[in-house]
Amino acid sequence: MLWLMRFSGFFSAAMLVIVLSPSLQSFHPAEAIRSSHLDGHLRLPPVQIPPSDGDNRFSFRKAPAFRNADKCGSNRRGISEDTSVCDPSLVHVAITLDVEYLRGSIAAVHSILQHSQCPENIFFHFLVSETNLESLVKSTFPQLKFKVYYFDPEIVRNLISTSVRQALEQPLNYARNYLADLLESCVGRVIYLDSDLVVVDDISKLWSTSLGSRTIGAPEYCHANFTKYFTASFWSDKRLSATFAWRKPCYFNTGVMVIDLVRWRKKGYTKRIEKWMEIQKSDRIYELGSLPPFLLVFAGHVAPIEHRWNQHGLGGDNVRGSCRDLHAGPVSLLHWSGSGKPWLRLDSKRPCPLDAMWAPYDLYGHTH
Repeated sequence: MLWLMRFSGFFSAAMLVIVLSPSLQSFHPAEAIRSSHLDGHLRLPPVQIPPSDGDNRFSFRKAPAFRNADKCGSNRRGISEDTSVCDPSLVHVAITLDVEYLRGSIAAVHSILQHSQCPENIFFHFLVSETNLESLVKSTFPQLKFKVYYFDPEIVRNLISTSVRQALEQPLNYARNYLADLLESCVGRVIYLDSDLVVVDDISKLWSTSLGSRTIGAPEYCHANFTKYFTASFWSDKRLSATFAWRKPCYFNTGVMVIDLVRWRKKGYTKRIEKWMEIQKSDRIYELGSLPPFLLVFAGHVAPIEHRWNQHGLGGDNVRGSCRDLHAGPVSLLHWSGSGKPWLRLDSKRPCPLDAMWAPYDLYGHTH
């Protein structure tokens, strides 16, 4: 029976990859992918994943030209490569570029461009702590509109506490807290995305989400056990736990957020997050990295977004990184949150079935 279960898992993943293939965009992937029903007959383009020998983590193939629709900004208004970051027609996306996760970031950008109806209207804001990555982005995505922002690790080094996973302690993981300060003041809204995901839908749909009176929007998971994200000492201290007294907090994953930067700046949310990180340093009120401070500040005050925009947890838990399946429902974004990353599992020849859905967007290595 074990071999039958394994075969079934890999067969399901293969079918999902066919549906997700970026080679044909006329058949909308987000409508096609459902955990209980699969439609469509798209070809999977040949994908070559070179072995990771540790010698060159910065070798990426140049991305293909991206398809544009007649109604896109470049055709309608003559937007050129030197479009100002303040252009009101742009969709703003922020992603970190970290040496260890660089392969994932490049794949994420590739997936966004492949599935966007108007890729030339997307402006990427790359947050870095390394200063030599701009030329790599230019060579990989010659048509891309982007800007690189240096995030000084010293800003948060004294605020970071130990976590259940060392990767969660990296300073760049906290750069999302400072987007309102790093990005130009004319940028009033931004989509923040983690580096371990791929987007299989037109990101402009996520961009157009109404936040109402909220500062951030994200898929919420109100059936999750919210108490487990904080220590027993937090819940026993009425001064601390009272922060949730007048709201109904739900878990949300900070790897996919739509952020109103105007409201963020006005309310001073960066300082509020830093305050909780200071309390954590002395009282140890949580075990994870950058997530709990966001929950403390925003949980219960989040504009809910459809779950299709963050099918998270595909990287398993924070220790073993075991294989997981998709949640029920349609898919617009697949997120390998957890310790298991698809590029590492593919290179080790021990992939999970769903890792095959990430592979078509990988640009690592030379063309063979």
